[in-house]
Amino acid sequence: MKVLVIWRLLTVGGVNAGWRNRAIHFKKQGITTEFLYCKDLGGMHMMKDIAPVYLTTDKQMIHEILTKNDYDAIIVVDTSDAYNWLVKANYKGPIIIEARTPEIMKLKRNLAGYHQIQPQKFIVPSQHQKRVLSILVNEPTPIEVIYNGLDTSFFRPLKPEEIHAQKEPIASSDKKVVAYIGRLDVRKNWRLLLKIAELVKKEREDIEFWVIGGDKSVERQQFEDAWKKKNLTDIVKWYPRVPYQEMPHIYAKIKQSGGCTIATTKAESFGNTFIEAMACGVPVVAPCVSSIPEIVIDGKTGYLFREEHVRGAAEQIYRIVDYQEQYEKLSKSARERVEQMFSISHCANRYIEILQEVTRKGEGR
Repeated sequence: MKVLVIWRLLTVGGVNAGWRNRAIHFKKQGITTEFLYCKDLGGMHMMKDIAPVYLTTDKQMIHEILTKNDYDAIIVVDTSDAYNWLVKANYKGPIIIEARTPEIMKLKRNLAGYHQIQPQKFIVPSQHQKRVLSILVNEPTPIEVIYNGLDTSFFRPLKPEEIHAQKEPIASSDKKVVAYIGRLDVRKNWRLLLKIAELVKKEREDIEFWVIGGDKSVERQQFEDAWKKKNLTDIVKWYPRVPYQEMPHIYAKIKQSGGCTIATTKAESFGNTFIEAMACGVPVVAPCVSSIPEIVIDGKTGYLFREEHVRGAAEQIYRIVDYQEQYEKLSKSARERVEQMFSISHCANRYIEILQEVTRKGEGR
């Protein structure tokens, strides 16, 4: 089987991390995955060694990709232009739409024009996202929930001798690391992170924050200006560009320090960094919004706080870094939850079943 995934943005975020993992697993099962992106926002290093990647906005080139590669199925991820491309290419094979955008108005824009291609299925990464999509899609096309999967042999607790200890970032021996991982934009809500860091700075001297990512983010400059203006450069260390392949070592350093990850997001359809951290035995602190309570179990794999609540977020961080015995329980439970719920074999095999189902139906038409 040969499938094409179309998404407009080649980012280092969760959508591409999820597809990277799927493509590796699919290949082992005899399925070739190719990718078509319109814009590279720093994610090419994640995908280029995994599968063929087309990066273009040229309509003639896109038409040739769609007509000459004989795809058994095409998966469109939040890209409304793709529906016109498929119609013009007269593509007759099965089409799956992945609806990943958590904001309902943006999702509505991303779905504009999808009726003309008659998708066989919608796929979403959480029960929360299924509820969001159900508001916009009132028709018999089934909506299937498939969580993002993770290679738990790659994302795992590392032994001390395995950790890239001499590579940046290097943890201070007397600090607990609290890491924010991801883009710097309105939805990921870095402004709340800086408010939390301001409060922690007033109260503690044994915690430092790492910001991992943001090199190509739309609000990179705004973040940098605020970070410096608030005099937080001593407690908040920023590493704009960390290769995806290095992330298990980042999580290992966080765990070694007795720290955690922190999310301040306003909405998530899934959240790959949560399962990455948990797979590496790192507890997660995150707001109790959208899909997050499906992933992070409060009190078992981390702690949740009320949205936009600075004091609540700080207190949950303290609960993790101050209680070492409880830390080990959280760490163990986090790893076990990922193995049970989010392993790539479990999640990707369900995707393969759906691909086989829709291609069989396509053959029967």
